[in-house]
Amino acid sequence: MNTPDKSAFGYLVSDITRLFRRVFDRRSSQLGLTRAQWRALSRIERAEGLSQTQLAEDLDLEPIAIGRVVDRLENAGFIERRADPNDRRCWCLYLAPKSAEVMAGMKRISSVLREDVLAGIDPSELAITLRVLATVKDTLNELDKEGRPPAIRKQAKP
Repeated sequence: MNTPDKSAFGYLVSDITRLFRRVFDRRSSQLGLTRAQWRALSRIERAEGLSQTQLAEDLDLEPIAIGRVVDRLENAGFIERRADPNDRRCWCLYLAPKSAEVMAGMKRISSVLREDVLAGIDPSELAITLRVLATVKDTLNELDKEGRPPAIRKQAKP
């Protein structure tokens, strides 16, 4: 059995992500949202009540950049900022009723795109791929929490 080229893994994941976003951007252009805006709406929908700081971290954006995105979404009537009951300095983010239509459009586009991308892939192969990617994600989350590479982590343990 041939050993797979592990060096291609990161590039492949990055290319898939870039292409997936590009196709989604093209298909969703009629919704009138920027990529940052639809990503923010999607994240807020999955975790209503999260803070702007958490949203910035989740989307890997600087707080000032996410502040502008949130301002535009709020001004367009898609989200609401509510004071955090535990921290007056903090704002929690919620979807506004006006977002329902644009969210439904995003979900339709996402669903069709997933069907198009995964057409012709055997369900058992997809299941294996999803399990592998979930394991990679878990490993990366652990490495991110620890903040140091595995080689150093292993050496540090007695």
